Amino acid sequence: MTLQQLKYILTTAKCGSINEAAKSLFISQPSLSNAIKELEDELAITIFQRTNKGIHLSEEGIEFLSYAKQVYEQVELLESRYHNKKLFPQHFSVSAQHYAFAVNAFVELVEKYANNEYEFTLRETRTYEIIDDLKNLRSEVGVLYLNAFNEKVIRKLIKEASLEFHPLFLASAHVFISAMHPLASKDKITLEDLEEYPYLSFEQGEYNSFHFSEEILSTISRKKNIKVSDRATLFNLLIGLNGYTISTGVLSSDLNGNSIIAVPLEIEDKLSVGYLTHKNMTLSKLAVEYIERLKAVIENEITNKNSQI
Repeated sequence: MTLQQLKYILTTAKCGSINEAAKSLFISQPSLSNAIKELEDELAITIFQRTNKGIHLSEEGIEFLSYAKQVYEQVELLESRYHNKKLFPQHFSVSAQHYAFAVNAFVELVEKYANNEYEFTLRETRTYEIIDDLKNLRSEVGVLYLNAFNEKVIRKLIKEASLEFHPLFLASAHVFISAMHPLASKDKITLEDLEEYPYLSFEQGEYNSFHFSEEILSTISRKKNIKVSDRATLFNLLIGLNGYTISTGVLSSDLNGNSIIAVPLEIEDKLSVGYLTHKNMTLSKLAVEYIERLKAVIENEITNKNSQI
């Protein structure tokens, strides 16, 4: 096993394609394929599974990649220390449902490394894709919720993907509406109160099962429905159309200002919001820092929310 082979594996996993990885490494595709095959034969494992749709990391490959990343990062540090070699940019990626606190934690992480070279990715994306990103190591951390309705289905997918769900907080359902909404002065809102207003939700693409909905009570029939793909559009429509959506109640004024408010919804359902990690991956320093900041941001937002009640 050589460091060059480790680099080949890491680059191929990142690109998700032998052809794209070969271009990135400035070598021929057959040379890269042969190098990977030689390492697989040497270790008696299959790192990449080949299909008609491309390549995917195997379970053995995911475990191998976690060790390979650690080894290669240590080599980079040694070369930087003793050869004055410039370090490669640091990499970190998180996939999340559309939560402001996930963005706040990401902002704090980026601010800490503002003077370094880095390549960070924040994917506010669909529920199924969060799990798929973690499964295929496109992201180290995922953020989503479980509740009584979706838990069985989502936990099955999490288990099949060799992931773990770590609870962050338990939330009561809240309605997000404009501060100028006709219902804004109410202490609590009922489903009946909302009947005449447009309901906003995040579309889930081809995996549009109720169980993948980012909002609870997804099976309820509503007169007016609007699906969106990003948080900024949803918030603009909350204000412009007197629409509403249902979420955790943890809302950041730092990012969203005071134009959107959260009002408790009169139902018993609870949401367990948490983060996902891969069972076979050792978290990077950046992933650990992000999770710490995520917990701190949530604790601060919940404390501020409670102090205003």
